[in-house]
Amino acid sequence: MFYEPKNQNHGLPKNPFNSLVIPRPIGWISSIDSDGVFNLAPYSFFNAVCYRPPTVMFSAGASSTDDRNKDTARNVETTGEFVCNLAIWELREQMNLSSATLPPETDEIALAGLTPVGSTLVKAPRIAEAPVQLECKYVKTTLIPGWDHGDGYKVIFGEVIGVHIDDAMITEGGLIDVAKMMPIGRLGYNDYARVDADSIFTIARPG
Repeated sequence: MFYEPKNQNHGLPKNPFNSLVIPRPIGWISSIDSDGVFNLAPYSFFNAVCYRPPTVMFSAGASSTDDRNKDTARNVETTGEFVCNLAIWELREQMNLSSATLPPETDEIALAGLTPVGSTLVKAPRIAEAPVQLECKYVKTTLIPGWDHGDGYKVIFGEVIGVHIDDAMITEGGLIDVAKMMPIGRLGYNDYARVDADSIFTIARPG
């Protein structure tokens, strides 16, 4: 089949695009607002973008609130910092709970029954249960205009200035044990995937 996304003429019951760029890593972003309220939300439009300096990005769409900003985007742009926590199989239900659309004064970390712990270099909290936490300093926002009036997306970039790794996830050879962590990724619709020992394969790079 072929379709033009702008015309939305795919003829399918749901937009297939979200299930074509897959699997997508999940940026589980924790932040804090100017009043000290914690926020936690998962973003599947997320990835690492470079090594030096190590930088990540996530894309936040417009929300239904009056200022049309996601709480996370507003917090990051206001405070200049955030933490990206690794979403794993063991925490899949908590990750899903934190995706709910809630008032800005709601603490999703408490709602999901997770434990906030202090960061080393930023004020935003880390999630104690996550085996990896990346402390990030806000770099910039790139605006992506939408097709409809008032619609749009913010692509937010952050430099990773501090990395926390659970020692239990490091092998004797000093490598990250991805199979032990079992990170999860988004497949679109309501579907997800997990990385485990059975799904990992190795191919040596040529040259």
